Amino acid sequence: METTVKQIEAILDEKVRPILKEHGGDVTIQSLEHQILKVRLTGKCSGCPAAHSTNEELITYEIQTAFPTVKDVVLVEEINPELLDMAHKILGHQL
Repeated sequence: METTVKQIEAILDEKVRPILKEHGGDVTIQSLEHQILKVRLTGKCSGCPAAHSTNEELITYEIQTAFPTVKDVVLVEEINPELLDMAHKILGHQL
């Protein structure tokens, strides 16, 4: 039986989000395809130096404990487009 996003959201709500919220962060599901879950950390957890540890030790652990059929939990890291634009302007001496 395949795991659904709704089932994963329930575990995130119960086991993961309360811990992340203590640090001013959250997690969103980007996708679930072929039993590989892609997640993104948001808030203060986004870009945190401990983001990979948080994913491995908290998110992956809780999801794979609840749903052993989930093969992997991948942390998607994206750069804020506004931040990237500002960096380009700084480097181009436009600011």
